[in-house]
Amino acid sequence: MFCHSILGSDRIEWYMGAFSLDLEEGKEGGSWLGISKRGKLAALTNYLEAWQNPDAQGRGFLVSNYLTDNLDSFAYLRKVSSEAHLYNGFNLLTADFRANEDTLCYYGNKGSSEPIHLKAGIYGLSNSLLETPWRKLQHGKRLFTSVVNKTLPPDGLVQELLHILNNEELNTPDHEQESQGVGFSKAILQALSAVCVRSPGYGTRTNTVILIDREGNVSFTERTMLNCDITQWSTNSFHFKLQE
Repeated sequence: MFCHSILGSDRIEWYMGAFSLDLEEGKEGGSWLGISKRGKLAALTNYLEAWQNPDAQGRGFLVSNYLTDNLDSFAYLRKVSSEAHLYNGFNLLTADFRANEDTLCYYGNKGSSEPIHLKAGIYGLSNSLLETPWRKLQHGKRLFTSVVNKTLPPDGLVQELLHILNNEELNTPDHEQESQGVGFSKAILQALSAVCVRSPGYGTRTNTVILIDREGNVSFTERTMLNCDITQWSTNSFHFKLQE
């Protein structure tokens, strides 16, 4: 789950998601979410599909490569779209945060052949195309919107967003998710219908919240499961200012 908000010229961004470092054998070192001091942010989700090409390139490098590349967010996605066939299904959001202008772009290799610029607003992204109305996505957006409309200090905002990311309520039945998930068992699709996924041997293990204020101050908070034990979590926060 990934949600985003830009509020006009009084820039305030909120990002939240469940992500992890790519540890798949042979594809280690990539990431699913990152932000640099240069104001470049990228976030990636997989596209739900039963068949995966075992020889495809690691998708996690799409994030780390953007953070170190000099291309802007849209140009980078144009480059990625030309190589989309090399990867299994994915969605990629890229952003540039600058003093005079912020840009957010999206590309999914199971959708349009061209990336798009996103206007100011609140968006949801799960394991289908951007804004696909899965019940879990709509539920998460409602919860997200209710929180960001409150007047909260940064620490309080982070805690409420983390609470949303740990919502285990099942959002079933969901015919749209089920139609895309042909080939998966009913039990797996049911587990995947929650914002926070819990099933034997698989589930959410990392929650991340990024706040960026109008002065360019960044707060990056990550909550990570320890030893595959859902009762043990470690939370770390990092703070820095975007370079001009």
